[in-house]
Amino acid sequence: MENKQESRVEIQNVEFHVSYLDMLSGRIEHEEFSDRLAAERFAGAQLKDEDSWAVVDVVVLQAAQQQERAQQLVA
Repeated sequence: MENKQESRVEIQNVEFHVSYLDMLSGRIEHEEFSDRLAAERFAGAQLKDEDSWAVVDVVVLQAAQQQERAQQLVA
């Protein structure tokens, strides 16, 4: 059985990066999300035609990155 406390820690230690093709500029762009569903909704919204694409990557944050993100939220 999985430890629920460990699951919460894992969820807090990740963010979701969306890479997608911006059809207006023709450039590959990136956005970061703390919520998986928000990342998936954003990625889906980028799929406007058959040439569009978007990828959601799960990124595990290191302790230093977590502190930096927390400070950004406070500022």
